[in-house]
Amino acid sequence: MGATGLSADRTEYRARLGEQPDPQIDSWAAEMMRDVAIRRGVVRVIEDFRAAAKLNEREFERVFASGGGPPAMLGHDAQGRLLVPAVALWALVPGIRSQVPDGRDRLIEYLVASFDELVYV
Repeated sequence: MGATGLSADRTEYRARLGEQPDPQIDSWAAEMMRDVAIRRGVVRVIEDFRAAAKLNEREFERVFASGGGPPAMLGHDAQGRLLVPAVALWALVPGIRSQVPDGRDRLIEYLVASFDELVYV
């Protein structure tokens, strides 16, 4: 799997991700969000992304909106958890890049944090 950026462990996976061009990182991050949302739900994606990218709720909202996500669609479920439409999760990728200087690193951190999800995708 050498050229794909995939590997058997997180350390090698992180190193291989670091060798990938930005468009590939962006694509994989958006695809991971979509696939996890289908399998485990939007809330799981949001919680995982916020943790990996080190974003509080307000920062997440800014990232989502600046990436092209419709701000009016941000909301909370009955338990108070942050929600956005599943079809707009992709907006987090350009949004994180536009809001923080280390956006690439945060996307890589999200992918590495989601490493165990790869076996299901």
